[in-house]
Amino acid sequence: MTRHLSSADADSVLEGDNLDERPLLTLGELCRSCTVHAEWVIELVDEGILTPAGRQREQWRFYGSSLARVRTVRRLQRDLGVNLAGAALALELMEELETLRRRLDGGPG
Repeated sequence: MTRHLSSADADSVLEGDNLDERPLLTLGELCRSCTVHAEWVIELVDEGILTPAGRQREQWRFYGSSLARVRTVRRLQRDLGVNLAGAALALELMEELETLRRRLDGGPG
């Protein structure tokens, strides 16, 4: 059974070590936690920036790592004027950089 989170609980998900193992968020919970509109999150899904579990929008569940991705995209758009395609590329490059850094540090990559 999926545990539903309050906005405060959703924010605390970011404090975990592995965000993908945290409880899943509904579309509404993700929107409330990140103060964004559902239509914008749907655009992120359409662009491939977010990949929810579930086939129908009503069934969508987002991993805790989605919180950081949404906030990063919002920041890229606000601060740099990046469109969604550019944000998707930036996220991919940032994740690749993090993987390479972990390998250099001898961690799992």
